[in-house]
Amino acid sequence: MKELIGTHDILFITLDSLRYDVAQQAHEMGLTPAISHYLPPEGWQLRHSPGSFTYPAHQAFFTGFLPSPAEAGHHTRLFAASFSGSKTTHSETFTFKESDLPAALKARGYRTVCIGGVGFFNLRPPLGTLLPALFEEAFWNPSMGVSSRTSSEKQVSKALNVLAKQPDEQPVMLFINISATHTPTHIYSDAKQDSPETQQAALAYADTHIGKLFVAMAKRRPTFCIVCADHGEAFGEEGFFGHRIAHRTVWEVPYAQFILQDTQ
Repeated sequence: MKELIGTHDILFITLDSLRYDVAQQAHEMGLTPAISHYLPPEGWQLRHSPGSFTYPAHQAFFTGFLPSPAEAGHHTRLFAASFSGSKTTHSETFTFKESDLPAALKARGYRTVCIGGVGFFNLRPPLGTLLPALFEEAFWNPSMGVSSRTSSEKQVSKALNVLAKQPDEQPVMLFINISATHTPTHIYSDAKQDSPETQQAALAYADTHIGKLFVAMAKRRPTFCIVCADHGEAFGEEGFFGHRIAHRTVWEVPYAQFILQDTQ
């Protein structure tokens, strides 16, 4: 990642509450063609989230603690806020003195933009402003929230509008917290309660709009893209429901990173 700073835009998408098994099955069933186009044949990488709900997970993400590969061993990080004694940075790691990635990229000429989704990004003080305040521009309205059946459409539309206003030479870091995959996901089906199947339907819906963003950013300039969940969701396994719990359905998350580039 270190070599890409300045020449590539950065797109960071979190699919809120999306379980690994739900994402992987959707990939295998061909339900997410836009995202799957950039995944390896085996699909999503299984990783472990550093947080069991949105707020701590994103606080970790923005300082360089992305979901960790779910295999034993030493795993170096893509980017990291520098501190003494770190054992997970490498010569290729983008290391910065600033406290978080948006601040580091702003210092290097990037325009940093947040498109909110769930409540921790709703700009309603005080808690809903802390994460958005890391960015130069932040946007949210109820149509982008968890109860809106058109949330991904509205989020991507706003993102495209913001991108269109940026000069061609202006590098951009765009962050989007996709709210569709967060409960209530039964609104994307005829079901009356949430389940892995309704979350899969929500993901398939979100994919149709995320694909439009991929196309637009690839045309603008080469873009380094991270797509992952911040945590998962329990739907009754072993009696557990929701998140903010230490259960495999919560800590196991899908992860992918790739380059978006216009080949025409």
